[in-house]
Amino acid sequence: MDIGHLAFDHAPVGLALLEHRIIRACNLQFAAIFGDTPADYTDIPLARYYPSIEDYRRIGADALAVMRKTGRYSDERVMKRRDGTLFWCRVRGQSLTPEAPFQRGIWSFSDLSEERPLVALTQREREVAILTCRGMTSKEIGLELGLSYRTVEVYRARLLEKFHARKLAELVAKLSGMPL
Repeated sequence: MDIGHLAFDHAPVGLALLEHRIIRACNLQFAAIFGDTPADYTDIPLARYYPSIEDYRRIGADALAVMRKTGRYSDERVMKRRDGTLFWCRVRGQSLTPEAPFQRGIWSFSDLSEERPLVALTQREREVAILTCRGMTSKEIGLELGLSYRTVEVYRARLLEKFHARKLAELVAKLSGMPL
């Protein structure tokens, strides 16, 4: 086995080679994070590991827009293991084909479960939480999601309650895993 394969297979972070968002190869850590063995992931659509098809489409559209400009993308999101359990995951991607960002790329996946326990959120609460962490105002989030800013404020109030946060800055710190 050459050193490149050895490094890929035994990296301390989950790695996957994706082509058009289909897993072509993954390493041992990726398989440990999501469940099963690397061989179980060959030619499997990454969509299976998102909480919903809406998440898959929305995050994919966001990632593609960024990757068309930079060739790279990163975020922290909720993903789904093979057994169906949800968890927070840090995801980073590098396109190997900048002219067509999703044609081929290498992606890393880090399980954030220990630092950030999962709180049950609705799809809309997840969207509001993600956009809040990006520093968007209620009005900006409302425009992005097609909601009134008052509706966004209702979602933010629910998030404050679910995360036991007293104010927005504390919520963002908890959502981003920063120490308080």
